[in-house]
Amino acid sequence: MKQEQHVIDQLNAYKRLKARKKQLEGTSVGPGVRLSAMSEDDHLQELHRQLRKLPSYMYLDEQEQRIEAAAHANLSKYPLGTKAQLSEVIRSRATASPEDEKLLRELEKKIEKVLEARAGSAGFEGYMGVIDKISELQDIEKQLQDIDQALDALEAYEPEYARLLKLRFIEGKPTEFVASELGIVDRTFRRWKQKALAEVVRFLSG
Repeated sequence: MKQEQHVIDQLNAYKRLKARKKQLEGTSVGPGVRLSAMSEDDHLQELHRQLRKLPSYMYLDEQEQRIEAAAHANLSKYPLGTKAQLSEVIRSRATASPEDEKLLRELEKKIEKVLEARAGSAGFEGYMGVIDKISELQDIEKQLQDIDQALDALEAYEPEYARLLKLRFIEGKPTEFVASELGIVDRTFRRWKQKALAEVVRFLSG
């Protein structure tokens, strides 16, 4: 029951998340730079993954290779999301050797300089503000993606169930309106709703 209520809350929040996503994407973080462009840093990560198929000396100078080696030696994970990645670098410095700690601090400063340049801000608060907004945008995109995928999967074999959830919770239509649109009575509506929610719980938890 608690899981089903959580799904209902997510569906009810869908339109609000869409609106917030649009607002964040249009946020100006520097001359001619929108937050939507900065949130696509996963494209840079993909480029880096491609580059990593080559020997690092082909695209990194000697100091950058030392920084990369220190990161590999000390970071226990490589999380997605800029904020999480920065936090991992900062956390790893605490247990690194003095030499590696110095290299990780340099890596942290490199990240800050790139983000400050993109944001047109030299202030720490401005930099952290951009980090927070990017993190929020990425979180919203993940939530919307999860909901969309669950509803698409449901629609593939129970289209009426998916339509019921969209009309009732995403569009916020009254129960009577939804039942009329689907051509069912109230008792059938309640039964379909429970089954539909149970299916979406299964998709989201899988």
